[in-house]
Amino acid sequence: MNRTIPRLMLIFLGVFAILSVGVVVYQVGWVIPGKRCAEAKKWWDPDERVCATPVLISDITGRTIQDKQAEAEARAAIGRPAPAAPLARPAQ
Repeated sequence: MNRTIPRLMLIFLGVFAILSVGVVVYQVGWVIPGKRCAEAKKWWDPDERVCATPVLISDITGRTIQDKQAEAEARAAIGRPAPAAPLARPAQ
């Protein structure tokens, strides 16, 4: 009997097993964390596999957004609630 057919069968089975493991590693290592990060409204970097929190430019520069509607939309886009109103100090 020709030994080529069983040998080819084992080669194809090995290649299939290696590719299947590769797909599982890709899903668990990159796709699933990327989806979780996107659901949390954060930024996913697939090269470094890092889920980073977006930062408003106004947080970096210290300049406030004057238009309250624009500020609310910017905070909603990054998944951060509006800041709480400052507590009023009691009169003395």
